[in-house]
Amino acid sequence: MTISTEKPRIFGTGLIALDLVIGVDSAAPVHSWTGGTCGNVLTIMGYLGWDAYPIARMNGDPASERVRVDLKKWNVHLDYTDCAPTGHTPIIIQQIKRARDGSPTHRFLWTCPHCGQRLPSYRPVTQNAVEQIIPALSGAAVFFLDRVSRAAISLAAEAARAGAIVIFEPSGKSDEKLFDEALQIAHIVKYSDQRLSDAGGAMIGGRPTLLEIQTLGSQGLRYRHRLAGIPSDWKSLPALAAPLLVDTCGSGDWCTAGLLATAAHKGLQGINEIDEGGLIEALRYGQALAAWNCGFEGARGGMYALEKHEFARQIEAIRAGKPLLHVLERSHSPEASVACPACPREVSAA
Repeated sequence: MTISTEKPRIFGTGLIALDLVIGVDSAAPVHSWTGGTCGNVLTIMGYLGWDAYPIARMNGDPASERVRVDLKKWNVHLDYTDCAPTGHTPIIIQQIKRARDGSPTHRFLWTCPHCGQRLPSYRPVTQNAVEQIIPALSGAAVFFLDRVSRAAISLAAEAARAGAIVIFEPSGKSDEKLFDEALQIAHIVKYSDQRLSDAGGAMIGGRPTLLEIQTLGSQGLRYRHRLAGIPSDWKSLPALAAPLLVDTCGSGDWCTAGLLATAAHKGLQGINEIDEGGLIEALRYGQALAAWNCGFEGARGGMYALEKHEFARQIEAIRAGKPLLHVLERSHSPEASVACPACPREVSAA
């Protein structure tokens, strides 16, 4: 394995899935892209120039192979994507529609629309993977987790000991004990008010949390920090104006990636040196990425639609308060279809 020493490195484990995105035009081809919170964040970090290492249990099924091809497209490293025991890669169907007022809405489907069987769901990496991965964590800047498991906690703890920032982005409290253990390790805790209105008081007692972020959808976010050694009051940042409003899915993942790309490249040492002005700048960059993402279908649709220089130009326009109102799309080939594992081979899951 070859690891670059020039780029900051992020490792992560959690929900890494195949997203099947059905757009407003249901007759258009279904997009199949890497998805899940962890999958999105690490893919975006690769897009932003980091060395990203997802940790997963892909078994070589069609969904996992489609995810691996997509990850490789964005220079994400595949070294730890087939940890034993392997299993089916989760499949999530995202269906985008318009509400009566014309605003975009989306829902997630967890069952195959053809055979009615439940699609493959998330299964965490096991302790079998820990010893293999621990040596690679030395020098990592960030460790990301969005689901708790014994192995995820073990890896996060090792990364923290090696000087990495641990960011915990929970979607719920599936296991209270492991959830609390994650809060005892995490330096950044970020959660949505729509999914988890209370993360359990991330800054109470002797927890190492330096930054707690609660996202508020169209209202922006609020945060508090412990950069000066004691918890600050909650502070709010309104959302930045989006150039277009097509789909909000994945915007929180872009916000996370923007924050990390700006403030976390030197690991824990770097974030301990940041001042409040630097923190606000990092959060605003994350919000600019989130606003930009709203202009495209799917959690990362803009990555496939725009050239990188156009992406940078539009982000700067959003940060300047002058969001561009048009999208210069590039052509791209439709992705190969992926079948539900329970369906006959000739029947597609979407």
